[in-house]
Amino acid sequence: MVRPHLTGIPESAFPVGYGMRPIALGEGARWAEIQRETERILPITDDTFEEQFGADAVEISPRCFFIVSDNGSRVGTISAWYRRDPDGADYGRIHWFAIRPAFQGRGLARPALSYALQRLAAWHQRAWLTSSSSRLPALKLYLDYGFTPDWSQPRASAAWRQVQSRLAHPALGAILDLRPESPRAGH
Repeated sequence: MVRPHLTGIPESAFPVGYGMRPIALGEGARWAEIQRETERILPITDDTFEEQFGADAVEISPRCFFIVSDNGSRVGTISAWYRRDPDGADYGRIHWFAIRPAFQGRGLARPALSYALQRLAAWHQRAWLTSSSSRLPALKLYLDYGFTPDWSQPRASAAWRQVQSRLAHPALGAILDLRPESPRAGH
């Protein structure tokens, strides 16, 4: 999914008792614990954090965060990472967003996403992310925050039609009707 600009980011405050803090070098194992607890599709190993972020370790603390409770417990994670395309396009990237199941539904996702997008806005003009069409709550959140389908991805149209059949979101009808390959576009 893409967000073509990083202006007008919805604001959302954390509930009392929760906030964000940077991930420090050496906390990859704590990050992996959260990912293993939440991830149902991708395998998470002890090396996943290093594989994903280690090539640019200096950027970890400014761009990778734990969602924490007031007692310091790590209850989630989100990264305001980046993607540089071979064609030179520069995107901020929402990456590896997870909240432990015991803390889901407590109003943490919106403020965490707001925080990460605001961080991205300091460095980038647009954002990008990947997700699975099976992650309906996440897709709804991303649509609410101005992300739209990335039509350059293989099978994007079919995947978004499938999402539309299971997720009622006001943006989906208009988005799918206006997609580049739509025979109805321009009508």
